[in-house]
Amino acid sequence: MNLSNSEYERWEKRFSVRDYVFGTAPNVFLESQAALLPKSGTALAVADGEGRNGVWLAERGLDVLSIDWSPTALLKAQALAQLRGVTLRTAQVDLTQYQWPVAAFDVVAAIFIQFLTPDERRRVFAGMRHALKPSGLLLIEGYRPEQLNYKTGGPSLVENLYTRALLEAEFGGLSEVRIIEHDSMTSEGTAHVGMAALIDLAGRK
Repeated sequence: MNLSNSEYERWEKRFSVRDYVFGTAPNVFLESQAALLPKSGTALAVADGEGRNGVWLAERGLDVLSIDWSPTALLKAQALAQLRGVTLRTAQVDLTQYQWPVAAFDVVAAIFIQFLTPDERRRVFAGMRHALKPSGLLLIEGYRPEQLNYKTGGPSLVENLYTRALLEAEFGGLSEVRIIEHDSMTSEGTAHVGMAALIDLAGRK
């Protein structure tokens, strides 16, 4: 693992509580895209934490790989999958060092993965594009810079947040891209609660 020890320990500590930090229900944006999902195929849940989104994708009939750098979170993800009666493949991954497979997934979902520096994010976004199969579905939700005013979750560094221009520059080459900016109430466990400045992307390769 090439993570900084302090960052690794921070996430391990965060996920070591009994409760699910971000809850066990799927992200609202992800759930709202259910009609776009294929009936079968493979999905990658990026930095999936305790598995709420990966498990939901598995419940939709997809073969899901849930990746995260916290082994504690991955254990909770497996426990949630067992509770829900689905199979979830998990892998402990440092996203900054991950060897992204090429054209391997029908769906790639990246929900609130805003702990990356701009350089790291550029490489991860490129990896996500490469990992999608032709016609594959990309789903991203993150916070906009205005989230710094709400302080209801997310990073404290403005450079970690997403703008429409950033996402258009990274994913404008997809065959279909829809980006929506909105301020909405969130209620995801104890970590994301209250009004939030969000940006959603749904696209196809």
